[in-house]
Amino acid sequence: MRAIAFEQPGPITAENALIEVDLPTPSPKGRDLLVEVRAVSVNPVDVKMRVRTKPEPGKPHVLGYDAAGVVKAVGDQASLFSVGDEVFYAGALDRPGTNAEFHLVDERIVGRKPRTLGFAEAAALPLTSITAWEAMDDRLHVAREVPGAPRAILIVGGAGGVGSIAIQLAKLRGLAVIATASRPETQDWCRAMGADHIIDHGQPLPAQVEALGLGAPGFVFSTTHTDRHLVAIAELIAPQGRFVLIDDPATLDISPFKRKSVSVHWEFMFTRSMFQTADIDAQHRLLNQVSELVDAGRLRSTMTSHAGRIDAANLKKVHAQVESASSIGKTVLEGF
Repeated sequence: MRAIAFEQPGPITAENALIEVDLPTPSPKGRDLLVEVRAVSVNPVDVKMRVRTKPEPGKPHVLGYDAAGVVKAVGDQASLFSVGDEVFYAGALDRPGTNAEFHLVDERIVGRKPRTLGFAEAAALPLTSITAWEAMDDRLHVAREVPGAPRAILIVGGAGGVGSIAIQLAKLRGLAVIATASRPETQDWCRAMGADHIIDHGQPLPAQVEALGLGAPGFVFSTTHTDRHLVAIAELIAPQGRFVLIDDPATLDISPFKRKSVSVHWEFMFTRSMFQTADIDAQHRLLNQVSELVDAGRLRSTMTSHAGRIDAANLKKVHAQVESASSIGKTVLEGF
């Protein structure tokens, strides 16, 4: 089968940063599905893995953590899907990725593809939806109010892949959404996603939040550049508030949160698959709920760009775009 992989970590500008390889088509066992991949999207984790991981000699590493496709075969213990089902999912960090014609994935982290979306639009959703959903429900517990605080959430980095879906999910949970964006086009995108208020993360955040007149938000969701904004977040969040982050700051001094008794959470959507947690199938149920919300017209795909077919040249372009930290929504590739 055709696949796109890398053999050495390094910059995306290197000629062999991503290469096309021919690999054996795998066979599903246990609870695995063999999925014919129709579309993929690129996430920051793809870039991080390409830069930080050194594959074993002679074993090219296939990236890719978002896919939409069709089930071609099922393992002997699989029960959630059948051959021919259209699915979407975000895969696992410790297994070969989705940048291949065929891909093995545990059915417990797979959802039914929304009927109302094509494969490309669907491929934009899984990783970011799982991340945002788990961040709000499993980490921040936004259904449980913070005493004295408005039902409001500040989302730092509202126009990115996670921020785009987080705005929509927060609105569905009845929260007033304050999103940060620094450019006119990213501000417009956040409004299109449903944000109630837009502030500029290039300017001091506490004064801008105070000027909104809502009061100190009980929830803060940082999707990017947490190290730049940590002190400001500690200042603006409500006492006994809850804070979640998803990026990888070099250091994370949480002592400024102590006097407010703010709880700090890290969301990593690969935890359930990496550790085979007892509730791993929560991601199957979550993605099915996302699919239902999309088909009901209550949630929209965050795909903003189609980069063409799935090949090394196009993936290199999208990796470079993601590395620039200027992306709006998600960029998708479709077909081999």
